[in-house]
Order: sequence, then C-alpha cells, then structure tokens
Amino acid sequence: MSFLEHLEVLRWHLVRASIVVMVFTILIFSFKSFVFDNIILAQKYSDFWTYRVFCELSHWLGKDDLLCMGDINFDLINIEMSGQFSMHIMVSIIGGLIVSFPYLLFEIWRFIAPALAEKERKYAQRLIFAGSILFSMGILFGYYLISPFSVQFLGNYQVSELVKNQISLSSFISTVTTVTLACGLVFQLPLIVYFLSKVGIVTPEFMKKYRKHAIVVTLIASAIITPPDVMSQILMAIPLLILYEFSIFVSMRVVNSK
Repeated sequence: MSFLEHLEVLRWHLVRASIVVMVFTILIFSFKSFVFDNIILAQKYSDFWTYRVFCELSHWLGKDDLLCMGDINFDLINIEMSGQFSMHIMVSIIGGLIVSFPYLLFEIWRFIAPALAEKERKYAQRLIFAGSILFSMGILFGYYLISPFSVQFLGNYQVSELVKNQISLSSFISTVTTVTLACGLVFQLPLIVYFLSKVGIVTPEFMKKYRKHAIVVTLIASAIITPPDVMSQILMAIPLLILYEFSIFVSMRVVNSK
C-alpha cells in the first residue's frame, strides 16, 4: 500500500472510533440527572461509597468516627450564563472517551495488525485487553480514592471561619474529571514500557539503574496530577511505584522473548 492508501485506512479507523465516542457521549448526555447526581456530584455527600468504607473501617479498628467523613461544607455555584450547559457537554465528552477507550485501543490494533506477524498479533491482542483492564483500574482508583480525598480536603479547607467556601461548578467538575482521567492514563505505564522495550529504547537494566530517579519523578508526577494535599499525593505515588516495578518485569519478558 502507498502512503496515501495507509492514510485512507487510518481515516476510516478514526471515523469509526469517533462514531463510537459520539454514541456514548450522546447516551451520557441524555442521562443528565443520573450522571451528575449519582456519579459526578456524589463525592460531595457523606454516603459516598469511599466515605462509608472508611467509616466502617474506623469502627472495625475501634477508632470510633476517626475516619468518618461528613458532607462537605461548601456550596456549588454557577457564575456563567452557559456554565452548566458547557459542563454538561464536557462531562459527556469525557465520559464518552472513558467508556469507549477499549474500543479505541481495538481500532489502533486493527490498524497495526496487518503489519504484524502471527505471533506478534497474539501478543497485540493481549495488550489490548491488558490496556483496557489497566485503564479501568486507573479510572476506578482515581474516582474512588484520589478524587474523594482531594474533594474532602480542598472543599473543607478554610484559612479562617470568616471565609466561606463557594466552589464554582466548573472548578469542582474539573478536579474530579481531571484526576480520574489522569489516573486512567497513568495506569498505562506498563503498556508504554512494553512498546519502548520492543523497539529497544528501554531495557530492564536501564529501569533498575534509574529506579531512584524514578521515585523522584513519581513523586513529582503525583504532585502534578493530584491537588495540593499530601494524602492524595501519597495515594497516587504508591500505585505509580508498583506500576514501575511491574513495568520492569514487563520489560524483562520482552527482552527475553527476543
């Protein structure tokens, strides 16, 4: 195939992927009340799953209500004429991307599959599955752990009792969606290391040699991804370090299979 023919094939893969994203975006847009009341804004209330689990854990450890969290003491406000509608569209698009992510990986695989040998295709299929699982784990980790603690800390933080928190809707939603989506993407680290090892850019020895540097980079990345509270940064840094160690194992498997 010529270069232009490859571009034509790629265009149809992108068209199909865009259609799937658009379908899920429209579906999410249609269920506005459920998406916002039960998913996006749920972290504002004390009956959110994460808060209940930590409260039960506190009671089980005999610490009474030490780990229990109440409703967050702030009001959500909208200060722009099109603010709520814009947030509705943004959340729908991000939700559409998240839900359709496994299909996006599938379309990428369909595009590169003809250039792969039979053995490589089998590995690629496993990678698509692994990438989807890792992304889902990252999304769940961000939504149920990092984001709730960030919302709790920032929503309840006050420099003085004289200053009341009134959080804009866009700020709240941006915090929740950005942290959640970032966690999903960060969890793709083993997949990225696989491809870098495949082309010889990364080796297990290289990753082991610079492990200490990776710890520093991990802490910096955690500080960038999460809001500025220590708990969220620690919660983000721990899985990143685990993923780094797992990525070393992935790189070893790739190098040994050559």
